Amino acid sequence: VQLQASGGGLVQAGDSVRLSCAASERLSSGTMGWFRQVPGKDREFVAAIRSRGGTTFYADSAKGRFTISRDAAKNMMYLRIDSLKAEDTAVYFCAANRGHIINTAVTLQTSFHYWGQGTLVTVSS
Repeated sequence: VQLQASGGGLVQAGDSVRLSCAASERLSSGTMGWFRQVPGKDREFVAAIRSRGGTTFYADSAKGRFTISRDAAKNMMYLRIDSLKAEDTAVYFCAANRGHIINTAVTLQTSFHYWGQGTLVTVSS
């Protein structure tokens, strides 16, 4: 599976941005997710969504301002971030796994076998 993330750029604090992730094939029973990484820090989980059923998972830091969604027909996943803050500046990576990931493991990078190249979001204050 190849993943292509896009939608990043320079945005103003308080604005919204929608990141997109295009998958090369349908993941009918898998899980897709977003992680982000600030230079010099570890990559961290942001959100995930199950292909079947659409169950969503969010990091505590992402609850309220982040919305993950998918369009199964287009093999697309999205991450909308509202009320952007300077601390949202990071490279955002999309990830996917063909198989089921148990709830307690969706936050782990090692649960996802496929990764996109990342898209940089820079929030200017």
